[in-house]
Parts: sequence; structure tokens; C-alpha cells
Amino acid sequence: MTPRYARLLPSFLSVALLMVVSVARAQYFRQSSYWKTQRQELSLGFGISNFLGELGGRNQIGSPFLWDLELSQTRPAAHFDYRYYVAQRVALRARATYGVMAGNDNLTTETFRQNRNLSFKSDIYEGSFVIEVHPYKEELGHFHNLRGVQGEKSSRIGLYAFAGIAAFYFDPKAQFENQYVRLKPLGTEGQGLPGGPAEYSNIAIGIPVGVGIRKALSKNMSLGLEIQYTKTFTDYIDDVSTEYFDNDLIRAANGEQAAFLADPSLNLPGLFGDPTAAGQQRGDPSDLDAYLFMKFQVHYKLTKYKSSGKKYRTRIRRQKIVF
Repeated sequence: MTPRYARLLPSFLSVALLMVVSVARAQYFRQSSYWKTQRQELSLGFGISNFLGELGGRNQIGSPFLWDLELSQTRPAAHFDYRYYVAQRVALRARATYGVMAGNDNLTTETFRQNRNLSFKSDIYEGSFVIEVHPYKEELGHFHNLRGVQGEKSSRIGLYAFAGIAAFYFDPKAQFENQYVRLKPLGTEGQGLPGGPAEYSNIAIGIPVGVGIRKALSKNMSLGLEIQYTKTFTDYIDDVSTEYFDNDLIRAANGEQAAFLADPSLNLPGLFGDPTAAGQQRGDPSDLDAYLFMKFQVHYKLTKYKSSGKKYRTRIRRQKIVF
């Protein structure tokens, strides 16, 4: 190396070191521990719910999963949740959700379902606990925090997936003489009667899974859209699961109202035998109920500083990524 270049080497090293430090300080918020100051987040969601079970559905029997969805029975839903990031891309979430489920055999042209003529609605109160994985997180600004320098833009869209466990309360009702009547006390499948099945619980467990997208609006706020599918461990959200019970016994034990709601069939012509006689199929206990939520969300990050001192807050503001 010539003496001339040897004299310039310290200057080159100093400039390089300054550039590295500048980039490192800019990357603090993206790659270091800045995310820990925003570990907590609150969210509100509003959208729709839909039921996947025995009642209503497509114009055929046995359509699985989303292929049995009846869009006309879509009802409102809302939730509130709290999220805590245990790692930069992993979060734990606790959520309280309210939704309405409904189904009606009148909406299908499949002969068996249409003749069965059952219907229901039920409020759902769900509490869930899930783990979220965020392979792509919503971000604002550029990769490099160098004022006046045009850097590569970061993605503003975040993607995540989640799975967990939920407990929910339901209480199916059906219309009778222009008012909604609770179905569980009526024992519409012979629950509680000699030879009938045991009464079902109004509280059940489910497995919620889903995906979502998020778009950042500011350092603390973002919007999102999420779809959740919950497979449950009950088949009685719609009060339909097993077989028809002896309707005379239901009438004698629980009254005319119970007998009618247990079997409001239309007696359509062309059906073989008596499809609603005692012992005939009323539901399918091997195919447990499920439901869907799709909601728009507003997320707000709760920023927590390590110190309440003015000096620390000023340093945070100076280092944040802005152009």
C-alpha cells in the first residue's frame, strides 16, 4: 500500500464505521428489542358469523366444511381481545366474542332437509385463547433511517395464522306462534325421557383456527381482516343431532309445543315410508357442528417505555423510523 493510501485509510475506516453505526441504530426498531416496547395490544372486531351444522345448507346432504355454507343465514358478530407478543413474531391472544348462529331447512331444496322443516337461532358467547404466528408483520417507513436518502420501502401488510382452544355458551331457540322458544328444556330428541339420550350441555369446547391480514396506519394503530373457523365438540348448537323420538311420549311429558318443535315436518309427497317416525335419522352425530367468523378489526399497540424519564423518551423519538 502506498503512503498516500495509508494516510487515507483511517478516514475511510471512520466513514465506514459511522455508516455501520447509523444503519445499526436505524435497524434497532426493526431487528432488535424495540418490539418489546409494544408487546401489548388491544383489538376490536366487527363482522359476520355463519353456522355449519345439520340445518339449512346446500341443496344436498353431506356437503362438508364450507361447501355446506348458507349465505342467507349470515348474522352479526363482534369481539374484543388482548394480545401479548412473547417474541417478535409470536403472540398469545385472549378474546371474547359474541355472534349469532341460525339455520333453516326451508332454505334448501334437498328433499329430506326440506321435509324435516326444522329451524333455529342461537346467540354464541365465546372465550378463546390462541397462539398467533406472524411471518410477515406490518411496518411503516423504510429499511434505513437516513434522512434525505431514498431507501427501499418496507412492506406495510402483515400476515398471520393462529390456532388454539375456545369455550362457548349457546342456547338454541325456534319460533312457535310468533315467539322464540328455548329448545333444550323441550327435549326434542327425547332427552331425559326413558330410552332417550342424556341432556346436552349449553357449554362446549371448540378449536378455533384462522388467518388474518393487517395494514399499519401509524406506529400504534393498524387495521385488519380475519377469518376464523371453529370446529366444536358438540352437535347440539342447532338442537339437532341423533334420531326422532316417539312424538307421543314427548307430547305427554313436555306438551304440545315440544311435540310440534320436535317434528314440524311437511309430509312432502314422494318420500319413502315415514322419514320422521321414531328411530329415523333426524341429524348426524358423527359430524359435529362448526361455525365461522369474519371480522374487520382495529388494533392499538400499548407502547411501554423502559423509563418515564424525558431523556429516554426523547431518544426513542429521535430513533424512530420516519421520512
